[in-house]
Amino acid sequence: MFGKEVDANVQEGRINSILGKGCKFKGTIEVEGTLRIDSEFEGVVNCPETLVVGKTGIVRAEIHVKNATIGGKVIGNITATNKIELQSGSHIEGDITTHRLVIDEGVFFEGSCKMGELRPGSGSLAEATTVKPSGSTIQQPMREKVGAGR
Repeated sequence: MFGKEVDANVQEGRINSILGKGCKFKGTIEVEGTLRIDSEFEGVVNCPETLVVGKTGIVRAEIHVKNATIGGKVIGNITATNKIELQSGSHIEGDITTHRLVIDEGVFFEGSCKMGELRPGSGSLAEATTVKPSGSTIQQPMREKVGAGR
């Protein structure tokens, strides 16, 4: 019933802030700890720990986090110093920069992905590698629905 989403929250500790379903927010969010978004949000997200976008979440934002677990829709760039997990049914339009990336089956992802170790405080990659979910190098932004053919 709860699946990976709850497991991710348990591993990272408790959720400090929640933007609940049915609400709409605009602006800049800066939180300590973990943030969960099940609502609509537009703006900038700065979170030193984990961002969880639930299945009902719609986020149009520039996102800067340590970890991100995306189950809903994100339009905007995501920078995560550690890991991004794209769960089945999620929809992402934007560029991803992260150290580690996990993509489940049934994810829509349009954008580019740069993977490597992020330099502390710089937001840039020490050794960047642009990859498709299948692992092959690309020269242009990708547009594909990730499926069983990984």
